Amino acid sequence: MNGLMMDQPLLITMIMQHAETVYPTSEIVSVTQDQGIHRYRYRDCFRRVRQLANAMQRLGMKEGDRIATLAWTDFRHLEIYYAIACAGAICHTVNPRLFEEQILYILNHAADRWIFTDPLFVPLLEKLQPDLEAVEGFVVLTHESAMPETSLKNAIAYETLIDDEPEDFAWPVLDEYTASSLCYTSGTTGNPKGVLYSHRSTLLHAMMVAMSNGLNLSDHDVVMPVVPMFHVNAWGMPHAAPMLGAKLVLPGPKMADGEMLQKLIVTEQVTCSTGVPTIWQALLDYLESSGKRIDCLQEIGVGGSASPASLFERMKQYGVSVHQGWGMTEMSPVGTFNRVRAAVCDKSQSELDTLALKQGTPLFGVQMKIVDEQGNTLPHDGLQMGELCVRAPTVCSRYFQVEGAAESHDEAGWLRTGDIATIDADGYLMITDRRKDLIKSGGEWICSIELENIAMNQPNITAAAVIAVPHNRWGERPLLVAVSKGEPVDKAEMASWYRGKVADWWIPDDIVWIKALPYTATGKLNKRILRDQFCDYFGAASCQPRTSSVV
Repeated sequence: MNGLMMDQPLLITMIMQHAETVYPTSEIVSVTQDQGIHRYRYRDCFRRVRQLANAMQRLGMKEGDRIATLAWTDFRHLEIYYAIACAGAICHTVNPRLFEEQILYILNHAADRWIFTDPLFVPLLEKLQPDLEAVEGFVVLTHESAMPETSLKNAIAYETLIDDEPEDFAWPVLDEYTASSLCYTSGTTGNPKGVLYSHRSTLLHAMMVAMSNGLNLSDHDVVMPVVPMFHVNAWGMPHAAPMLGAKLVLPGPKMADGEMLQKLIVTEQVTCSTGVPTIWQALLDYLESSGKRIDCLQEIGVGGSASPASLFERMKQYGVSVHQGWGMTEMSPVGTFNRVRAAVCDKSQSELDTLALKQGTPLFGVQMKIVDEQGNTLPHDGLQMGELCVRAPTVCSRYFQVEGAAESHDEAGWLRTGDIATIDADGYLMITDRRKDLIKSGGEWICSIELENIAMNQPNITAAAVIAVPHNRWGERPLLVAVSKGEPVDKAEMASWYRGKVADWWIPDDIVWIKALPYTATGKLNKRILRDQFCDYFGAASCQPRTSSVV
């Protein structure tokens, strides 16, 4: 017997209509390239969203069409998010920081019909245009007066496109499983793979992120996602903030600019923000050099890579609490968030400080387990390490247009994440490494992330990576590759820093100083490049060095 409740699909359209009705005066503030700081309100945003939907319908957009974006985190990109998805098409966000070959592959694999692009990326698209297989035209995100000279076919300025369109649009009542957006993984192993989100998964993810054990948002908050809208929906903030009526601050192309971030935080009175550790280190470096403050900021969510303890300590000096999270493109993307639960409140401060370094507990709806190499479930005792597996209504079941069974999923439908982790008795997840980054020395495992976190607390180190390097005797040994903050320390001093914190045989055999570490297009440390660069460092006979341009 079914319940006798209204059958109303869970659609992103609901977020838009709710925000416009209940929170029409909440602000959206953007940093833009063509008009400086732009500000308007939710009611203005969604009026323009309807105009854009009309314009795209006039251009022939149909339900299921893929419409691509190469754009910054600003108000026009937000309008595209809602207009495309709510009209029944698919908003395909493309990361412009990927290699050109990857961008071309992604655009062709998705068979995008139109591309919305920031003016900065026009030259890139002009170069790729001869090899684009399905693209019919381009919309440049600017005014007619700032429209660049371009050879892109059917190119039109965004403001010209929507200017004369009606302000009303009849939104279709879609099935909640209708695809809403598409994002490709970084492709560090093979071609990028597409993750196709639905209206239902996106709406549920926004609710999960906004809940009290997540970001704990309300219309009293001012939220600034310092994460790009061109990758995994900016961690859900473009949907969660309007759902709760929070003021939304979008940093545009200035996401890595510490000075601009400080200015936005203070001017707009930002209370909550999200971003990767490198973003916050850039902000802290600016604060320390300028003497300026961020007193209104209460907390930040951190993800993308593990946060060193030094980040927590530095932020604490400015009255900001740091909360780690964990997720992946396949999870919409957030899966866990770290807050102090009632069950652990009686722990000592030192125990709570250690707990804060973990990736947290699952958001509502997310199930987690760890398994050994044979797929057997391991106990949640905080000690045994295994591969993390997840499932949830917000986790992809397979990849977009990939034939055959999903090798990333087990027979019961759990997603094998490739992360090695522990889960303690209180449910707190601790990512100890990526499976591909574990170091096997003398038959025993060494966790690179733990060694990196310890290195990052050394006063003379500003960035660190620990990689597995082939070794004739031990199979692999850890090598520390670091960026110096001041005078580089030598091997003996670094070994002394590690001693007592980890087993002696875990201590990296040497340290190499470089000018900068390589990162992927999504801000994650790219250890594959480092492993290629230093694979013959210990002179192992099995090493096959390849060329690289890191050092």
